[in-house]
Amino acid sequence: MGKNVIRRKSLDARSAADADRDGGVQSVDRALSILETLAEDDEGYRLSDLAVRTGLSASTVHRLLATLESRRFVQFDRAESKWHVGVRSFTVGASFARRRNFTAQAIPYLRKLRDLTRETANLAVVDDEFIIVLTRMESREIMRSLTKVGGRVPMVTSGVGKAVLATYSDEDVGAVIRHHGMPRLTEKSIVRPSDLFKELATIRKQGFAVDDEEAEMGLRCVAAVVYNALVEPLAAISVSGLTSRITDQRLPEVGRMVREVAAELTAALGGMTPAVKPA
Repeated sequence: MGKNVIRRKSLDARSAADADRDGGVQSVDRALSILETLAEDDEGYRLSDLAVRTGLSASTVHRLLATLESRRFVQFDRAESKWHVGVRSFTVGASFARRRNFTAQAIPYLRKLRDLTRETANLAVVDDEFIIVLTRMESREIMRSLTKVGGRVPMVTSGVGKAVLATYSDEDVGAVIRHHGMPRLTEKSIVRPSDLFKELATIRKQGFAVDDEEAEMGLRCVAAVVYNALVEPLAAISVSGLTSRITDQRLPEVGRMVREVAAELTAALGGMTPAVKPA
């Protein structure tokens, strides 16, 4: 009898585990069904309409919506009592688009930028307040690459990072500074917030950013933002080279070329470049 009791307990435990697993899979399937339904109409859905469309009870839909809302995959418009797709759904979908074809589409523009400037051209994105280099077209000139493809650098220490920061509000820039500080990498590094804010104001006016030996002495980087359809920073492109080649006299011309190629890539990706404010 003892064996029978042990065996029954074992079966009961396994059945409970199977039930939990099946229930978890069912919840995921139902939550995805809700997201797919919300994506069908930009006007959003009321709870009762979602229940009808998905074939689920109102209580089940509400429970799943609460979980999705806590993770920002959906959001609730209290004025209209409607549910909409949330920002996290957009970022997940955007990452798929980047992985699928973003880099491939950028290659011809990086090649053009390299040939125009005769310097190494880079493509980078922001990930968790760090800059990640996705790919580059190496210059035919002698060049030391400071950051490897796939490498991560703080936003405040790079031309690409400053170009993107110039699109942020002062509050968001302040948050980046609080999270990561302003490390002094060279004697020319910007280490005071007030100096950085002045630099960002200049970047907004001219449409490109310059890392003037702030990450490594002897190297300059000139960068501009690539925008999405919402006029938000999607990525950035840059050229990097020795200060002996990217001289003070040549800097405005290089900046113009980087800015113009970034605008061309923005248009090719279906984005929109904001107008540069006159100095």
